[in-house]
Amino acid sequence: MDSPALFTHLTAFSLIVFFFRTFTAVPIPSFSLNSFGKDPSFESDFALYGYAKVVNGGFSVQLSGPASASAGRFVYKKPVRVVEGNPRMAVSFSSYFSFSMSPGNGGGLAFAVFPSGFPLDVLNGSSSGLSHGLKERGNRVFAVEFDTSRDAHRGDSNGYHVGFNVADLLSVTVSNVSSINLALNSGDRLNCWIDYEAGSKRVEVRLSKFGDIRPVSPFISHPIDLSEMWNEDEVFVGFSSSSGNSSQTCVVYSWSFNTRPVPHWMHSQPLDPKTLKEDIRPQTVHEKRTCLLRVLAALIFGTGCGALGAFIALFFCTIFGNRRPVAAEEFVMRPVEFEYKKVNVIVVDKSIKDGEK
Repeated sequence: MDSPALFTHLTAFSLIVFFFRTFTAVPIPSFSLNSFGKDPSFESDFALYGYAKVVNGGFSVQLSGPASASAGRFVYKKPVRVVEGNPRMAVSFSSYFSFSMSPGNGGGLAFAVFPSGFPLDVLNGSSSGLSHGLKERGNRVFAVEFDTSRDAHRGDSNGYHVGFNVADLLSVTVSNVSSINLALNSGDRLNCWIDYEAGSKRVEVRLSKFGDIRPVSPFISHPIDLSEMWNEDEVFVGFSSSSGNSSQTCVVYSWSFNTRPVPHWMHSQPLDPKTLKEDIRPQTVHEKRTCLLRVLAALIFGTGCGALGAFIALFFCTIFGNRRPVAAEEFVMRPVEFEYKKVNVIVVDKSIKDGEK
């Protein structure tokens, strides 16, 4: 079999394999909601529990309030995995939503990831509607809570904070929103971005006023490996809220969510500041040596590219410079035949002619 035919067959086989993998791949969960009741897939893809209901003509979902001890949940029905594929790959996810919390000291709002089997329809009127004693019951819930009240029994250092809850109502990391000049229960609409990076095993949260751009630096972050928490089990994402002993209402106006697999070569561990501090001198020498090697490699690469470019230029000059112009066929010069005849020339001397006169 000659080379062109072999190349054609290999190309066709590669395309067949590509399309087969594309159509048989596991679909990646992804959605974006800006109008809830008007979205045709809302009822089939999303579930409302407890007090949660679509309000404002279908443009928002109210999770709790104004009645005391009211609680509600808003959950995406399709399961999500933080580990999938063959070979196994960790999965990162990103979620954006806008929300508001009315004045009051209610039970707060939480963006939560529920394991399969969690009783989504069971709510209580406090602690964002999440049940107490999650760790003892074995419910591996991960939540980012937006709290507007200080609960001394849960170890809250202050109210108006954002915290990470890992299988427990006690937050492992907390940060006060007053540090970025925001108030959770002002009634104003806020933006929130939550990103889990499977490569660095870290969750980051960003907050801003509605209409402002996404902040560059996260407001709060926490190192965690969700693949160890759930392995390949299915989980569900959503919101949970409760009004507590107040009439506080929590409303979600928009919500988007997407996942992305992370190749194994992109995995990395979070940096340890203590390790960097101990190895300052060796690290500096290594960076200088690496820098010199990079400069040398760049010079060699540039020289090679320049030589290759000069060779190509000389090659084309040699081909096109020595070519002689070829006239078109209609302008080709052809020999022409001429007829020669003998002509007798008589010359009369003018002086003789004058003497005769």
